[in-house]
Amino acid sequence: MVTKTEETQLINLENQVENGGGGAWEYLCLVRKLKVRRSDKVLKHGLAILNDSKERSSLGSEEWTLNEQVAIAAMDCQCLDVAKDCINALQKRFPESKRVGKLEGMLLEAKGSWSEAEKAYSSLLEDNPFDQVIHKRRVAMAKAQGNISEAIEWLNKYLEIFMADNDAWRELAEIYVSLQMYKQATFCYEELILSQPVVPVYHLAYADVLYTLGGLENLQTAKKYYASTIDLTGGKNTRALFGICLCTSAIAQLTKGRNKNDKESPELQSLAATALEKEYKQRAPGKLSLLTSTLRSLKIS
Repeated sequence: MVTKTEETQLINLENQVENGGGGAWEYLCLVRKLKVRRSDKVLKHGLAILNDSKERSSLGSEEWTLNEQVAIAAMDCQCLDVAKDCINALQKRFPESKRVGKLEGMLLEAKGSWSEAEKAYSSLLEDNPFDQVIHKRRVAMAKAQGNISEAIEWLNKYLEIFMADNDAWRELAEIYVSLQMYKQATFCYEELILSQPVVPVYHLAYADVLYTLGGLENLQTAKKYYASTIDLTGGKNTRALFGICLCTSAIAQLTKGRNKNDKESPELQSLAATALEKEYKQRAPGKLSLLTSTLRSLKIS
């Protein structure tokens, strides 16, 4: 994750380069270091260096790193002729390179030559079945074609090998949610919470899915995870506060007429409602009456 200091440094250097103040190579190095996407700027300034023989020769071996960086940026910008030139230069210099082979596969993707790209990636995986980048390219390629079922299949196969990849679990969860496959999504969020138990966004997403699934047990569990989200964010997550209120209302409807022992204490929802009212008074006083009527409709206020 890029820190505020790094982001400020990047913006300042970008403005300097854009205004003709020099530092293009330093800017390109910083973009690589921070792993951020600035494809149009990288293409513009990187290509300018590559087209200047004096500047290019001064880079030494870093010339090839720049070729790779510009090739990827060019594909992002659909400047495929530029990307092809950079990849050809790399291929001549490193004829047996698997890294260059990945770029060739990406170029086939960018051209929409899906079957050829798949053949290229399959060949690379035969040599190295644990290449994470190639596995991820297959997922991206399936999504680009709108083949979501295949993307799910590739993601599941990827996670069988790389079970600790939290980004992949989150991507799979979000795909399942988009397809309303909520039970499958809960499994993904459970894996994320086990792996990173203090990340509030996972608790919140898990609670949302459980609330959507409904049923007394799911609602009670959702309420607990909304509460943990509030705890992890110091009581400052509005969505989780609303979640507590909604779960409480839904649970009350499902347990109506049951013994008092089956019903939950009203203390938590009362605290959540009070926190919401306080937040609305501070940030959106004009909508306080709307909040009050909403809570009243849930029989909380």
